[in-house]
Amino acid sequence: MESSLTVQTSSGNYVVTVGAGIRKKISSYLPKSYESIYIVSDQKVADLYMEDVKANFPSFQQVESYVVPNGEASKNIDQYYQLITDALEKGLNRHSLVIALGGGVIGDLVGFFASTFMRGIDFVQMPTTILAHDSSVGGKVGINHAYGKNLIGSFYPPVAVIYDVETLTSLPQREVRSGYAEVVKHGFLRDSAFLTDVIRTDLNKPLSQQTLKEHLLQGIQVKAEVVEKDERESHHRMFLNLGHTLGHALESELGYGVWTHGEAVAVGMLFALKVSEKTFEVKLSYQELLQWLKHNNYPLSLPDVKVASLLEKMKKDKKSRDNHVQMVLLKQIGEPIIQKMDEGSLCRDLEDFLGELVQQND
Repeated sequence: MESSLTVQTSSGNYVVTVGAGIRKKISSYLPKSYESIYIVSDQKVADLYMEDVKANFPSFQQVESYVVPNGEASKNIDQYYQLITDALEKGLNRHSLVIALGGGVIGDLVGFFASTFMRGIDFVQMPTTILAHDSSVGGKVGINHAYGKNLIGSFYPPVAVIYDVETLTSLPQREVRSGYAEVVKHGFLRDSAFLTDVIRTDLNKPLSQQTLKEHLLQGIQVKAEVVEKDERESHHRMFLNLGHTLGHALESELGYGVWTHGEAVAVGMLFALKVSEKTFEVKLSYQELLQWLKHNNYPLSLPDVKVASLLEKMKKDKKSRDNHVQMVLLKQIGEPIIQKMDEGSLCRDLEDFLGELVQQND
C-alpha cells in the first residue's frame, strides 16, 4: 500500500509517494511525458536497481544512464562538469527528464545538474536510502567545496519524489544509522511523541517496511511543513539544520566520507542539545539520545580534532552572520530557535563536549 503527500512550493506543487515496489511503475507518478530520460546513479545502486527503472520506459523512447563513483566525495565540481558533458554528448535537451536514483549525494548532485543544465530541466528524486527522506524533499540541491559542505547550490524542487521502501532492505547497517539520525532530528523538531517512538527503535534488528514507511512519512511531513513556510531558508527552514552546524564542520574536518552525514549530524545534534540545556536552563533528552546512539553503535570517538579549526568551519556555515556562528537550539522539544553564539563560550562548550565524548569512550 502506498501513501502520498503534496509539497507546495512557489514554482508549483509536487507529490511525494512512499510505498513498496513503486520503482516498477514510475510512469504513474510523472506529471507529463518527456522526449528522453536520463537516469543518474552510483555504482552500488545502479547494480541493484538501474534495470528496474529502465524497464519502466518503452523501447522506442530514448533512455540514457550515467554512473558516478560511490560516496560523498563525488559531490564535487569535477563530477558535475562530467555530468554536463555526458548529457550534452547524449543529446539531452530542455524536454528531457532526469532521474536521481540513489541517496543524498546523488540527489544533491543530480538536482544541481538539473537546475543548471540548459537553465533548468525537470528531475525526479528516487531515494534509495533512509537519509534521503530528508534531502530529497525541499528542493535544496548542490555540491561541496573544500571550504565546506553544500556551499555551491540552488533551490530547485523536483517534479516528483518516488520513494520505494523495498530499496531500503539492501542498506548496510551504517547507512541505516546515518538515515535515522535525520529521522530523530525531525522528532526533536516536532514533538515528544514522535521523538519517543523513534528513539525506541532498535537499529540492530531488521526494520519492517511498515515501521520504515511510518517513520519516513512523519519525517517528510515535518520537512514539508517547514519548507512550505520558508522555501528559501530565510528563517524557519534553518530549523531543519539542527545538529548540522557542528555536523558539517566535522564532515569537512575529518574528510568527506570518513563519517557519514548522519553520523556527523548525530554528534552535532548531541552538542546542540547540550548547549540548549545550558543556554535555556531546560532539561531535554540529551542522555536519552546519547544512550540511543551508543546502543545503536554510532561513532562517538573522535580523532584529535582541533576546536579552533572546527570553529572556523562553523563560521562558514550558511546560517552564520557577520562571521559569528548561529546555531539551531531548542527551548523545548518542538520549539527550535536560531541563536547567535558568543565565540568564547562556544569554544569552551565545544572543548567540554569533546572531552566528555572522550570520557564516554574510555
